[in-house]
This record gives sequence, C-alpha cells and structure tokens, in this order.
Amino acid sequence: MSKRPQLISEIQTETQAGRLSAEASVSASLDRIDALNGKLKAFVRVDKDRALADARHLDHLAKLGVPKGPLFGVPLAIKDIIHVAGLPTGGGSLTRKDATPATADAEVVTRLRSAGAIIMGKVATVEYAFGGWGSNLTVGTPHNPWDMQTARVPGGSSNGSGVAVAAGLVPGALGSDTGGSIRLPSSFAGMVGLKTTAGLIPKTGVLPLSDMLDTIGPMTRTVTDAAILFDVIAGQAFGSSLPASVDSSAPFRHLRIGVPTDTGVTLHPDTERLYQQTQEQLKAGGATLVPVRLPTSLADYAAPCGMFLAVDAYRHYGHFAEEEPNRLGEPVRRRIMSGKAVTAVEYNNNLLRRDREKSVIAHVYETVDAILMPTTATPAPVLSEHAEHDSPAVFTRFANYFDLAAISLPVGLSSTGLPIAMQFVVPGFAEARAIDVAYRLECVQGGPILCPILGPS
Repeated sequence: MSKRPQLISEIQTETQAGRLSAEASVSASLDRIDALNGKLKAFVRVDKDRALADARHLDHLAKLGVPKGPLFGVPLAIKDIIHVAGLPTGGGSLTRKDATPATADAEVVTRLRSAGAIIMGKVATVEYAFGGWGSNLTVGTPHNPWDMQTARVPGGSSNGSGVAVAAGLVPGALGSDTGGSIRLPSSFAGMVGLKTTAGLIPKTGVLPLSDMLDTIGPMTRTVTDAAILFDVIAGQAFGSSLPASVDSSAPFRHLRIGVPTDTGVTLHPDTERLYQQTQEQLKAGGATLVPVRLPTSLADYAAPCGMFLAVDAYRHYGHFAEEEPNRLGEPVRRRIMSGKAVTAVEYNNNLLRRDREKSVIAHVYETVDAILMPTTATPAPVLSEHAEHDSPAVFTRFANYFDLAAISLPVGLSSTGLPIAMQFVVPGFAEARAIDVAYRLECVQGGPILCPILGPS
C-alpha cells in the first residue's frame, strides 16, 4: 500500500493497453479495503466474491477479443440507497435491517456494468439520505480520512461514498444529491463531486427522498474521472464531457464567472481566504468576474428547498417516523416529521416562488457562464461538536431548488490541513460546462488536492 492508488483515468489507460488486468485492479482495491475499512467504516457490504468473479470474466472476454468498455476493470462503490442485484439495500437505517437482496440492479448500476465497471459493494449513507453532516446515530458514521486521530464529520448524506473515494478504497463512487449530498462530503472530505440535473440520470431502483429534487452523480478524486463516470451514467458517448486542453497563459479567457453579492452567512476565515484566492486565480487567468445580485441571499434558499425535502420525506417514510418504539435516529426522525406540519398553502406558495425566481436565475445566466460560491461555509468540524440540528447545506441547496447543475472541488487547505472546496453552479443540463471550468481551475492549482492517506504518487 506504499504507492498511491490509481485514478479511473490511470486504470483506464493501463487496462486498455493490456498492462493491467481487471482482476489485478480489483485485487488492489480489495487489499486497500481490507487494510483501512475497519477504521474508516465506509463500506457496509463488500461483494468480494462477485467482484473477483466479474473481473476474471471480463479478463477472459478480453482474451477472446471482445472490446473493452470505457470502465473496464474499474472498481466502484455504490451508495446504499441504490439497488445492486444480490445485495440488500440498507438505506442506512435499522428500518431496513431485514431487507431482502435486490433482485435487479438499478439502471445506473446496469450502465456501469455495461461499461466494464466492477461493483465492489455498498457504502454507507445517512438514514434515507436525509442529512448533510454525514452522521448516522443508528448504524454508524464513517471516519473522515483527512483526520485519522479525531473523528470529524464526513459530510452527507453520501458519507460512505465520500470516505471510500477520498481514502482510495475505490477510485470512484455513486452518490445522490437532493440538497447537497454529493457536494457536502466532497467538500468535507476533499474530492470532486458532480451534482447532475434532476431528470437527467434515471432513478429507477433508487430509494427516494424527494421525487422532485433527487439526483444521482459521480464522486471521484479528479475532475477528469468525474467526466468519465458522468458520460457512462448519463448514457452519453464516451468522451462527450471530457474537458479540453487548457491554455496555461489564459485558462479562463472569455469565461464570465458570477460572484454572488450576498452569501447570507459569515465564512470561516480560511474559507473566505480561499474564496478570494480563487476569484483572483480566475481573474488572473482571463475570466471576467460579474457581481450577481440574487432575489435574496444564497443561504435564504436553504429553507424553502428543505421544505420540499421534508414533505417528500414524510410522504415516503412518515410511517417510520411515527412508529413507537422508533428505529430512526432522532435528528432524521425530526427532519421527516417536520414535513407533516407543512400546509398545502405553504407548499404551493413555495412552488410559486420557485417558478417565479427560476426566471430571474435564467436571466442571470444570460450574463454569466457559471456562478462561483463556496461549497460549505467551514471545513469539517469535529463530529462530537457540530450542531446536528443546523444544516451545512446553506450554499448547496440553491442548485437543487432551481434545477441547476453544479460541481465541487477542493481549492486548498485550512490552517489545520483540512480541505476547503468551491463549487461552480451552471444551468441545468450544462454539466459539461461545469466540468470544463472545474478542470481549468484544477490545472491552475497544479493538479487535484488529494488526501494524505493516499500516500506518495
């Protein structure tokens, strides 16, 4: 384990050239899972036998001359709200403790397998994907690998996906994002997370939280790897979203980057420092920074988005929240129960507000290509000290509320060595644009910012 685990793009290069077998790729991932998952608790189920069998089958087909898919031999993890045939879908909840194994893969998993990916197993989640800090009081919280001594929040709800990728147990994972559940762990655990447009990626075979807002997306260590996974799960031709080469003399030339005039909250000093630094990097690289005045502050969109989450959560899981004795963690139960009190008038007024302000946001994107904002207001707090009743999704829910796409990537470290991330928010179905801008910033930084646990390159 002395060498840094490979990225998706590296595995792709090696397997396509015949220098790396699918079995060897999977075995390396299994070795790392065996060594670290006891501490990290990212995987809740490792499908070792099937992973090895699938890898050997792919290698056999390759020897027969069958063309290799774009994800040939790439080990991936699946958030435990997404069905994987032969494995139970636990949903991070004791209410599904006796769930029977899924009889079929979710559509996104089918697409991954068809591209040659190897599913290593299921990774942890907040109960029913309803929580941004990543804490799970009933079945356990994964350990953020950026601080191996102190337990810090891993970010949620895709906590296991984030930890597994950041620590190199796998080079990529699927997460879901309803109010920030891909981008929050990407921020707190230092990786790239792509929030896709609602309706673009099929949700067949995925436990719902909010039918209106749920999205599926990739979590990886580099922007290029996110693009590779995105093309597969979106059903696009391979390479459609891969970023183009960057002119190092003016990497952001002709780009118009919006900067909100009112975030609505005070940023952590290190987050503020890196937010300003990122703006300077964009400007120095040729971008035009455009002040963006939204109808209200960024943070003010968290509550109306949260209303939609709570109402749908109660509709799906209110019977679990109402039962006694209760098997849900109290914070998740409280969030679900809050949806019961929302009146039809309040809900419809929220819909009307959303539709009215969508047109305002559309006009904003006539003057900017992407909006830059922090992903979270602070680095990852200590798990025992964070305010569970507050939400870290003060900036992420904006994209969900307005059906936008967004990508988060680390841009630097705090004074204590924790990752700090920014996100680019783009119009719906403009994922390739988000990927391109993020890749340019990643290049300006000199490459991805990686967790020290990964070891030397």
